[in-house]
Amino acid sequence: MNTLASILASAIAASASLMYASTGEILTERSGTLNLGLEGVMLMGAVMAYTTAYHTKSLALGILAALLTGMAVGLVFAFMTVTLQANQVVCGLALVTLGTGLSGFIGKSISGTTLPVSFQKIAIPGLCDLPFFGKVLFRQDPMVYALYLLIPLLYVFLFKTGPGLRLRALGENPAALDAAGIRVYFLRYIYAMGGTAIVALGGAYMTLAFTPTWIDNITAGSGWIAAALVIFSFWNPLYAALGSVLFGTVNVLALRLQMTGIPISSFFISMLPYLCTIAVLVFSALSFGGKLSKAPKALGSYYDREDR
Repeated sequence: MNTLASILASAIAASASLMYASTGEILTERSGTLNLGLEGVMLMGAVMAYTTAYHTKSLALGILAALLTGMAVGLVFAFMTVTLQANQVVCGLALVTLGTGLSGFIGKSISGTTLPVSFQKIAIPGLCDLPFFGKVLFRQDPMVYALYLLIPLLYVFLFKTGPGLRLRALGENPAALDAAGIRVYFLRYIYAMGGTAIVALGGAYMTLAFTPTWIDNITAGSGWIAAALVIFSFWNPLYAALGSVLFGTVNVLALRLQMTGIPISSFFISMLPYLCTIAVLVFSALSFGGKLSKAPKALGSYYDREDR
């Protein structure tokens, strides 16, 4: 049981960046906006958080820098796709290219350095002593604890509140909301910026907590895995969290098997997350004849009130 608890605790830490990225993208896609630029957004959040924390020695300022960077990128993306009605897929892919190149340029001078301050694991008194779950859940770092609040709150917001109902309607039938006097363009801007800010936190987690250093392409394809998790989760943040932990568990198990002396190629270990991503996409496409995997009907299409 101790070994299992240790594996799960490591899996949660390894999957936190995916949780941030997938839940942020769920918020954006529920509004009808498809952003495939998660990889670029995470890289920008990672480098800005690291650069800020490195020079100021303040983790709070690092988090703030990641949030502001995500909001700025989301604003540009919303302007391109909502106002100018550019193709959302093309704009998302452009974000990947922009984020990869710009993050490498910004982080060139600090590449390979070690962060002087970083988030450390904190054992919550009382809860950390619970059998099994104490070691798994309550001996993590503050950014993981923040997810314990963020994910349930986002679920309640989406499925139990009036604004959440309007958000889901925004992704299903924006014309109906517009006819009811609700500002469709404004809401899509808000959710594009808010969702992208949360995605940027996924990158910040990597450089401020999980591996407190900066190297080019530190996310290593995590943005694409998060995009697949959104589909796998049926646009539900609780399922996205579970799927993220599944990916984290696969990574941890593969590394532990290699450490025990079992001859497993490091190339195979690097390939595992992407094999799981393919399996997830196949499962989602075939899930019960497609009855569960229902994307928002207006996802990926621009809205023009003159077409009503």
